Amino acid sequence: MGIFDTMRVSLSALTAQRVRMDVTASNLANVDTTRTPQGGPYLRRQVVFATEQPNSFARLVDARSGSLSTAPSAARGVYVAGIVVDRRAVREVYDPAHPDADANGIVRYPDIDVVSEMTNLLAAARAYEANVTVLESLKAMAMRALSIGRA
Repeated sequence: MGIFDTMRVSLSALTAQRVRMDVTASNLANVDTTRTPQGGPYLRRQVVFATEQPNSFARLVDARSGSLSTAPSAARGVYVAGIVVDRRAVREVYDPAHPDADANGIVRYPDIDVVSEMTNLLAAARAYEANVTVLESLKAMAMRALSIGRA
């Protein structure tokens, strides 16, 4: 794997972690939202990651050249496979004075655990920082390699 392949992997991780932070921030912002345009309370969302698969043309070229790697440890990027809505993440609170209370005085709130969401946000931020460090290291290595040719 070349330096540009490693950069591509890190860049895909940066994109995926940014989406994870966006979704987590949305969950935190809507922790008390009882009314959405779709009706009902805000529903917690979670990002699902998946490993990128090499495209078919690259696999064909690798197979023809005899360099097809079947090792499971071969570096692959990551992408957001989807954002899942947790339809069960609703808690009911008795508050007959609330404008969104039903006939029985029950208000439906999102069941979002702020501590878990903050932990998720910190983990995403750390993963983002780690991938930025990888890119900075690759840049430094490339600059050192270029300086060898100048000497």
